[in-house]
Formats: sequence, structure tokens, C-alpha cells
Amino acid sequence: MSRIGKKPVELPTGVSASVSGQTVEVKGPKGVRNFTASDDVSITVEDNSVTITPRGKSKRARQQWGTSRTQVANLVTGVTTGFKKELEIQGVGYRAQMQGNVLKLNLGLSHDVNYTAPEGVTITAPKQTVIFVEGIDQQQVGQVAAEIREWRKPEPYKGKGIRYKDEFIFRKEGKKK
Repeated sequence: MSRIGKKPVELPTGVSASVSGQTVEVKGPKGVRNFTASDDVSITVEDNSVTITPRGKSKRARQQWGTSRTQVANLVTGVTTGFKKELEIQGVGYRAQMQGNVLKLNLGLSHDVNYTAPEGVTITAPKQTVIFVEGIDQQQVGQVAAEIREWRKPEPYKGKGIRYKDEFIFRKEGKKK
């Protein structure tokens, strides 16, 4: 019995959901998102909530039950508040700045790195050492943040690089004589 799947997804004011077949479409103040569930679950919209129930007692149906409920909850969160990742840059001379839709990163390489923000994701750099990645799609926001971080991962000796806010970097001790 899924503890997560049992809970209905509450729809806040200003958010509407509609089901056509196995596709759920959620509209809110920040935009429209949809999710297609597997055939192992059934989705219903009643009053101000979306309920997901498994079809049958198979293991796959029980697995998809909680997964589908979480996906629908993420749609509702995305269209109401959105998702945000914060990145910090540490290192002498490492900096970031926005020029239109392009994030320019100076990371100690022989060239500047230009990263164009994909559609649906907003990148801002309020300070030279802080980057915000925001959007309504949790997967896309996380992917963009991971791609930016990939240019210069934090290294374990000095901690230089691009890290997530509040990320712990295990520090190593250098060579000893």
C-alpha cells in the first residue's frame, strides 16, 4: 500500500487540472504543464484535488501509483511557485554574468564559456559569484543547473569550482614533506 499514492494532490486557488485519457494537464499562474501516466494507474479530478489509484494489484501498478502522484504534485508546484536552484562560484577570478539570454562564465579556462538558457528556464546572476536557475519544470531546472556545474566541478583540495548552495565538499589534505 503506497503511503504517498493514497494522498490526493490538492489544487490551490488559481490552479485547474483536466484529465484526457492518461494525460493530466495543469494550468496555473506561471504556465501550463502536462504529464502522461502509465496505463497501470487511473487518474480522476474531483472538487479541488487530483486522485490517483492503481489498476490491479500487480507490482508495477503499485510502483507507478506513488510515482504518478508525485509527478502530478510536481506539476502543481511548478505552475504555482516554480522551482529554483542556486549555484555558487568559488575561486580567484571565477565569475559569471548574464548578457541577454546567454550566461558568460569566466572559469580560468583559456576561453570564456557561453551557456544559452533553454526555453522555459530563466537564469540570473545577481552577483558575479551567484547563479539562479528558475523554471516551472523541475527536471529541466535540475538539468540546466547540472550542465552549468559540469563546466568546473568543485575540486577537493581548495574547493574551487561551481557548487550548489549548501553543498558539502569533502576536503582532502595536500602533500606533506
